[in-house]
Amino acid sequence: MSNTSKSAGISYRVRDVSDLVMHKRMVEALEAGQSRYPIYRKLRFAARVELEVLFDAIALDPAWRAERMYTHALMLDGDGVFVSAYGNRKPDYCSCRFFIWAADPQRAEAAKELILSKAAATRIREPMFKINWQFLTGRGEVENAEIEEMVDEAVIDEAYPEIAGGVKPFIERYLDSKESVLVLQGPPGTGKTRLIRAILGEIARRKDDGETEVVYTGDMRALESDEIFVKFITGWDDAFVVEDADHLLKPRCDGNEHLHRFLTIADGVVRAQGRKIIFSTNLPNVGDLDEALIRPGRCFARVHVRTLTTEEARIFATKVAAGDPAKLERAAQAFAAPQNRSHSLASVYQMLQ
Repeated sequence: MSNTSKSAGISYRVRDVSDLVMHKRMVEALEAGQSRYPIYRKLRFAARVELEVLFDAIALDPAWRAERMYTHALMLDGDGVFVSAYGNRKPDYCSCRFFIWAADPQRAEAAKELILSKAAATRIREPMFKINWQFLTGRGEVENAEIEEMVDEAVIDEAYPEIAGGVKPFIERYLDSKESVLVLQGPPGTGKTRLIRAILGEIARRKDDGETEVVYTGDMRALESDEIFVKFITGWDDAFVVEDADHLLKPRCDGNEHLHRFLTIADGVVRAQGRKIIFSTNLPNVGDLDEALIRPGRCFARVHVRTLTTEEARIFATKVAAGDPAKLERAAQAFAAPQNRSHSLASVYQMLQ
C-alpha cells in the first residue's frame, strides 16, 4: 500500500495505516505548538515461534490498544507511546521490526522491554542481518522490501580450495582492508551466494548493536538511476550486494553504461567510507571484467569459485557428512560414477540430503 496524503499544505507518501496515523498526529501536534513523540527507537529481533503467536501475545497486553491490519502488521497505541510493527515468517523462525515513538526515553525503553518479554526464551541470540532488496516497480519507481536473515551458513574451507589459508581468514582480511570491492566469479551452484552470506554474517558479528543492513539487488533496471547509490552512501547500510552482475561488470568500452556509478562510490570522488561492495557473476574469464573495477586500491580480490574435482568433492562431502553412514554411502555411489568428473557445491549438498 502506498498513497499520497496532504496535511497543512504538505504532501507526503504513506505506506500503510500506521504511517498515516503517525504523520497525522505529528502534523496536528506541530500545528498546536506541541511535541507529542520526540523520542524514536527501533527494535529488531528474531524468535523461534510462530509469527501469529508472538504478535497475538504482544497485541493482547493491556498496556496498549492494538490494531492488526494484516497477520504480519501491527499497531500499538499506548500512553505516550506508539508502535508500528512488522514481521516475516521463516521456515523455523520469525523476524520482527518495531518502530517506537514515545513521549520520553523511559516510555520508549519500557515498550522495548515489554515487547521483548513476549518473545522470552524463544528469542534468537545469533547475529542477524537485514537485506534491503531494491527493485523497479511497474510504475518505474525504485521500491524496496526488507528481509531479516539469520547468520546460519556454515562455510567449510574444503568448499573453496581456491581460497588459500581458509575462508574465515580471507573474510577477516577483506573486512579489515581499505578496498571496498570483492568480485566472485564462477558458474551457478559453486557457492558464491553461500560465501556472500558468510561475509554478511561476519559483518553482523562485528557490530555491537546488531543493526547490520545490506542493500541488495539483482534488477539491473534499478541501477539505472542514482537513487540507490545516494541511499547507500548517505544511509546506514554496511554492504551493497549485486548478484548475477554479468552485464554490469563488462568493460565500459563494450557499451556498459552502468558501471561508472559503482566506480564512483568504490573509490571515486564519493567513497563508500568502509562499506563493502560485493558482486557475483557467471562470467568465466577475468578479461571479461572492466579493468577500472578490479584495479588495486579499489578491488580487494577476484575469486574464481569453481566446481570441485572428484577428489576435492569427496573430501568436502566426508566433512559435511560428519560420520553419517547413510550420507557417506550416497556420496560414495555418486563419486563412483565415471561420468562425474567435476561437482558443484549444490550437487554435493543435494546428494547428502
